[in-house]
Amino acid sequence: MLRFPDHIRNNPRLRLHKLSLFSCNSAALMASKTFSSSFSLLPLTPSPKRLSTPCKRLVPYLSSKPDSKNHSLSLRTNGFSSIPSANVSAPVYSKELEDWPLNMRSLEILKHKLKQLGIDISACVPGRENRLLCPSCNGGESEEISLSLFINQDGSSASWMCFRAKCGWKGITKAFADGKPSYANLSRVNKVKVKREITVESLQLEPLCNQLIAYFAERMISAETLKRNAVMQKKSGEEIAIAFPYWRKGSLVNCKYRDIAKRFWQEKDTEKIFYGLDDIEDASDIIIVEGEIDKLAMEEAGFRNCVSVPDGAPPSVSSKEVPAEEQDTKYQYLWNCKEYLKKASRIILATDGDPPGQALAEELARRLGRERCWRVKWPKKNEVDHFKDANEVLMYLGPSVLKDVIENAELYPIRGLFNFRDFFDEIDRYYHRTLGYEFGVSTGWRALDGLYNVVPGELTVVTGVPNSGKSEWIDALLCNLNESVGWKFALCSMENKVRDHARKLLEKYIRKPFFDSSYGSSVERMSVEELEKGKKWLSDTFYLVRCENDSLPSIKWVLDLAKAAVLRHGVRGLLIDPYNELDHQRPVSQTETEYVSQMLTKIKRFAQHHSCHVWFVAHPRQLHHWIGAPPNLYDISGSAHFINKCDNGIVIHRNRDPEAGPVDQVQVCVRKVRNKVVGTIGDAFLSYDRVTGVYTDIDEPQKKQ
Repeated sequence: MLRFPDHIRNNPRLRLHKLSLFSCNSAALMASKTFSSSFSLLPLTPSPKRLSTPCKRLVPYLSSKPDSKNHSLSLRTNGFSSIPSANVSAPVYSKELEDWPLNMRSLEILKHKLKQLGIDISACVPGRENRLLCPSCNGGESEEISLSLFINQDGSSASWMCFRAKCGWKGITKAFADGKPSYANLSRVNKVKVKREITVESLQLEPLCNQLIAYFAERMISAETLKRNAVMQKKSGEEIAIAFPYWRKGSLVNCKYRDIAKRFWQEKDTEKIFYGLDDIEDASDIIIVEGEIDKLAMEEAGFRNCVSVPDGAPPSVSSKEVPAEEQDTKYQYLWNCKEYLKKASRIILATDGDPPGQALAEELARRLGRERCWRVKWPKKNEVDHFKDANEVLMYLGPSVLKDVIENAELYPIRGLFNFRDFFDEIDRYYHRTLGYEFGVSTGWRALDGLYNVVPGELTVVTGVPNSGKSEWIDALLCNLNESVGWKFALCSMENKVRDHARKLLEKYIRKPFFDSSYGSSVERMSVEELEKGKKWLSDTFYLVRCENDSLPSIKWVLDLAKAAVLRHGVRGLLIDPYNELDHQRPVSQTETEYVSQMLTKIKRFAQHHSCHVWFVAHPRQLHHWIGAPPNLYDISGSAHFINKCDNGIVIHRNRDPEAGPVDQVQVCVRKVRNKVVGTIGDAFLSYDRVTGVYTDIDEPQKKQ
């Protein structure tokens, strides 16, 4: 807030200009914001929240819009607005209206319609721009006259737009349904404005008095800087306001004022440009700040190549695309200064550190090009807060710190473009092994420890001829991971019935057969108590991704549900078994190889983004003349991308020939390991217990649960 020393604040002859509003019933006048003695009678419309009979108020003819910090009532609906709370009844017109000329009849009907919206046009002139108080935002705290209304010359339609950044209410209405189209009139609201020519003399600006110079001195702004930037004052009776003239090539283009309540306003019908524009002519490096005093603070730190935006910051970043130049009304000053800006190769955005200031930086970067933008980080004020802007840093830390802040500005982030320094913290944690699972998680089998370890965020493709035990081996691996590190898993196992899959998992966990049957040999089946214990383990460890109708699931459907399982239940692994049970509809023009490449890319991005390991089972194509040897990863049906894109490739192979060795021996062929830290290519042999489905190292006796 703008605060003066006591000897200034207590001197009534030196007070800044303050606005006084009197009751409409007392017919008092509202003091001019622009210190003009010329007034015009314009209608004052009520807030849409309470549609009462409008009163009239004298407002300054040259009054222009101040930048209010108030939040206004937003009534936007697809670019046009209505008043939802108004009880608008059908209009009733006298029969005499039918005898009126068409243009007068149209204007009278239009007047009634606009009155229902809170807009009184009784003092407005068709065919030109009319300025009114916006009924949507009531002009904010300062009651700014910000609604621009254009009525067609024939009275057939009207269009309006509020130019307050925090309101933006706009709309169109017609007198008759068959009236002429008037959508183009919204742009005419801007085009009909004629820019005023102003001078220091016409605005009655004066040099700063000693008390205002002392005020700026408290903010560490020197008299020399004030003089070079032609900061002046404006008197209105016994009150004064600070005046910031906007110059371009030596000509006065605009002037912005600031009063004791930190309210801002500008001269009406003037062109919007940067404050300090002449200081960046032919500059290759430019600094953009959010306020005029911040521009002066930058000069105290040695930076003259600095400009300030004229209209402050928006409350948030717009979700819409950047509009065309003629429609970009809120940032018209950028387009008006484009000849200055296009020469700059480096633009430092030193806007305020609060959310609106950061929103302004983003809106500027969207229009100027992020590739040539840099941003500053304001230093810390304490453990929680940062300094807000350039003048705060200058006042509390001095010009040398402000200079360091600018010189250490960082590149404005561009989505998808990074530097290694952005990841130095992660690299340090990786080096010191504080990230977790840097070497992966052991599979639980010593024979595989040097070949394959499970790393979060990777994709493992598993293949093997039918009935070789691919699914059984992965189930056993998941049980080992849960036992060692407590991981949870999402299972999309489309070849298994739920009860059969539960049986296989329970047998591995309890290490007893589920049934008394021939496959169980003489081993006692699990008891009811053990079954209950196993059921709780199943419920705590696994989440099922299953399509409940007769349609095939797509990979997108599976990954969406897996994402929900990660976020809701904290799963660390996903099993998709098998590839050929998914829905693989693809465009006619897309080959299977292209489709598989895109599908595996989606799976890998899911794994990396959610730090979730994915096992993907894919069957080999039909092997002609197969002689019993393990297949190759290139034998997978569909595409060579299965081996090209995966992080790890494993072939599971079971011996079927008693003469070649034990039939319970399973060969785990690690055929690809992308990360040499966690494994390498090679073969490991495990022993498979058909009764319980448990895999063990060959030299290890089977453990009992």
